[in-house]
Amino acid sequence: MTIDPTLSEWLNLIFRWIHVFAGIMWVGTTYYFTWLDARLSEEERHVSGNGVPAQVWMVHSGGFYVVERRKVPDLVSRTLHWFRWEAATTWISGLALLILIYYIGGGALIDPDVSGISVGAAVGLGIGVLIAGWIVYDLLMLSPLGRNEKAFAAIAYILIVLLAYALTRVLSGRAAYIHVGALFGTIMAANVWMRILPAQRKMIGAIKKGEKPNDALSAQAKLRSKQNTFMAVPVVFIMISNHFPGVTYGERYNWAILSGLILAGWVAAKFIRRA
Repeated sequence: MTIDPTLSEWLNLIFRWIHVFAGIMWVGTTYYFTWLDARLSEEERHVSGNGVPAQVWMVHSGGFYVVERRKVPDLVSRTLHWFRWEAATTWISGLALLILIYYIGGGALIDPDVSGISVGAAVGLGIGVLIAGWIVYDLLMLSPLGRNEKAFAAIAYILIVLLAYALTRVLSGRAAYIHVGALFGTIMAANVWMRILPAQRKMIGAIKKGEKPNDALSAQAKLRSKQNTFMAVPVVFIMISNHFPGVTYGERYNWAILSGLILAGWVAAKFIRRA
């Protein structure tokens, strides 16, 4: 399948513009709420036992803002704001770019010097990686291993390194990198839409019935959101790696470079979360 070069260029520009801007909103919101949660947890330790709700005061632009965390929100007189469409828009536009640049024609997807895989098989592999990757991640998170963050991180990193190595032996280096990034983005979006939002809806449903929300649902949503902040930094790197082929996917040991930079991104995310 081919597409007119001019039309392809315009679609590339439009989808990329949407993808980058939506990604900025999504990552910004994720990191803001993660930072806010950490500051509120610190405040709660300071005011514990005196009956005063923890608050975080902030100044931005021309105003001052105060935020407090509540276990039971006022759903009657207040508007509850959700943050979900940033994730959906980022993922959908990213998928559109993946199809446009890599799957239509397949020129950027395969490299005869790497392997003799056909375009059809390469497309199937790419889609399979996204689907299977989410399933494996989700099953690990739902297993007892998911409750041990350090052990989960170690196992997940080993699987990522193996995936990076395997993909760079079948697809072009550029396509291998982008599929690892697409997998992270797919996991992040699926976390939002398949785990975090359903948990939030169940918590709100319990409140409307006059029941106490399930703390396990809150913990699950919080952990998934936390993991999204760790995946965001490597995803942003992979998005820009296309501009640096000489030191990334074009290198002989491109899989090792990618693995190392993902680990560096996780370390950076840990510091960013505390800033």
